[in-house]
Amino acid sequence: MTTSITWDQANARRLDRQFLATSAPEGVPAAEVVAAMLGAHAQVMSAAELSVGVRGDTLTRADVRKALWEDRTLVKTHGPRGTVHLLPADELPLWCAALSAVPSGTSGQAADVRVTERQADEIVAAIADALDGVHLTIDELSEEVVARTGPWAGDLVMPAFQTLWPRWRQVLHRAGQSGALCFGPNRGRKVTYTRPPLFDPLPPEEAVRELVRRYLHAYGPSTPAWFAKWLAAPGGWAAKLFGRMAEAGEIEKVGFEGAGDAWVAAGDLAFPADRRVRGVRLLPYFDAYGIAAQPRERLFPGDAYRRALAGGQAGNYPVLLVDGVVAGVWHQRRQGRRTTVTVEPLGRLTARQERELGERVERVGAVLEAERSELVVGAVTTGAHA
Repeated sequence: MTTSITWDQANARRLDRQFLATSAPEGVPAAEVVAAMLGAHAQVMSAAELSVGVRGDTLTRADVRKALWEDRTLVKTHGPRGTVHLLPADELPLWCAALSAVPSGTSGQAADVRVTERQADEIVAAIADALDGVHLTIDELSEEVVARTGPWAGDLVMPAFQTLWPRWRQVLHRAGQSGALCFGPNRGRKVTYTRPPLFDPLPPEEAVRELVRRYLHAYGPSTPAWFAKWLAAPGGWAAKLFGRMAEAGEIEKVGFEGAGDAWVAAGDLAFPADRRVRGVRLLPYFDAYGIAAQPRERLFPGDAYRRALAGGQAGNYPVLLVDGVVAGVWHQRRQGRRTTVTVEPLGRLTARQERELGERVERVGAVLEAERSELVVGAVTTGAHA
């Protein structure tokens, strides 16, 4: 008989495993929090710092920066979906092997812009060689890549931000995903790149299976389609992968309210009682939970689907969670050592929820190391990504 899981059960377990039901206590390192999230989206670094910090009782942006640039327990590189993420340094053998094993889709570039697979491999090898033991800006790296490959790699043919980038730049994310490149500390206002410490990647099939198990631990029950969406992988490839794992007894099927058949890691059937998680949370732009938790219509119910998403896409707005689901949006403005957080609830908050919201705003201020935090309840007038 197939086990049936309700939305409230799944959501409660996911929140608990994400340090969103109970915060990580003092002493839990930033890298452990990031591991539980399956990576922190870091296209906007301040958002990544908040994603990690709000999951802890005492974590601040200074702790995240120390883990990244001093202790090197975190690495800033290209992760799921090819986007910039913070990943635990000791998990690079898993991540790089798994991400490199995901089939790439058809390039969105014009035919005269694309590179062949051989050229892509040549560029990645050139990047790894150029970054070994040094930190280079993008312009410095470009010179080194062209010198190691040929003038064709430097052709200004790739449209980007109202300008043209050199041809090799379309492979930058692949270099990050394969372990040839990661971000270094900024040089003034300029981004730098370096090569992460050398490591032996896991065998590709072993890596993708382990990534599925970790994904299901954090976000299950789930489906191959949801996994593919989270990873930006081909749906057919994900379905076959889940099929192989099911045949091997590594994952098992459950019934999931509103979704039908879904999957969990084998034996991982312990779910809390059928109840909703109580409490208030503030999650920043592109927080891992808002992006990965499915079905999205349940996490963003009613008006939240219209107000907190952009055409169904998650991450464009910081969100207010009330009792485990999105119930508003918010915006943070920093002025000197003071931060003002404007929260727009989509429904009426109880007195208890208002008090807790004030505490969450204080926590946002603490993560950002602000001396003073102010809560304003009202309309958020800024647009997506503001």
